[in-house]
Parts: sequence; structure tokens; C-alpha cells
Amino acid sequence: MLTRELERLENVLDPWRDFDRLNSELFEMIYPARGEFPPMNMWKNEEKAMVSVEIPGVDPEGVEIEVSGEMLTLMFERKPEELKEGESYTRKERWYGQFSRTIELPFNVQADKVTAKFSKGVLFIELPRAEAEKPKKITVKVE
Repeated sequence: MLTRELERLENVLDPWRDFDRLNSELFEMIYPARGEFPPMNMWKNEEKAMVSVEIPGVDPEGVEIEVSGEMLTLMFERKPEELKEGESYTRKERWYGQFSRTIELPFNVQADKVTAKFSKGVLFIELPRAEAEKPKKITVKVE
């Protein structure tokens, strides 16, 4: 009860508060919060790096993967859902269009041996480490 009274008093003292809230909500509708897209995970060991990418709703045959030096670039298109006549969105949070994302790899890879597979909306990319960059064990000779 006291909280409501304080909020009401705060609104009276700050008439721009509701305007700011409405403005913020409108801005978020027009420009939804964007993190990096698509979300990716990457892990590595001495032999390779693995990248998983969430791209549900994307035709995997249209995905382009480029490796150059220590950079991995992924390009794809997600098409909008086709609505039937008389249907309209009441909420639309999934993005569509052309997307591209480039990430730095932890080492140079053998580009000709990169493989990728797609399962349940997740793209898995295996990037073998270049032979020249693999850690070498040096045996100490005892004299």
C-alpha cells in the first residue's frame, strides 16, 4: 500500500517517467536487443577446434563457411515464415534476412580438411589445427 502511494507520488513528481518507459518499450520493439548472432560456442584441444552454431530455421545447404588464416566466417539466410491470407504477427522476435558472423580461431587450421554437419538446428564445424602449429614435444637427449 505504501509502495503504491510512493509510486504515485513519484509519478506526480516525475511526469516524464511514463514517457521514458513508453519510449524505451517502443525503442525495444523497433530495435530488439541484439547480442552476437548467431550464438556460437567454440572449444579446442591440441588437434582441432570445434564450433557449434545455433541456426534453427536455416536451410543448411545455403550456409557458406569460409576459413582464412585464423578467421572463420559464416554466412547464411533465414527466410521469414510465410503467413496465410488474413494472418498477421502479434509477436515477432525471430530475425530473418542475410546474416554473417566472423570469429577469430585459436590457431591456423587446415582449411581443406574443415568439415561441417547440421543437426536439429545446430551447425557443428570441425577445424583441424594446421600441422605447422601443432605443439611439438621435444625429447631431451642425455649425454
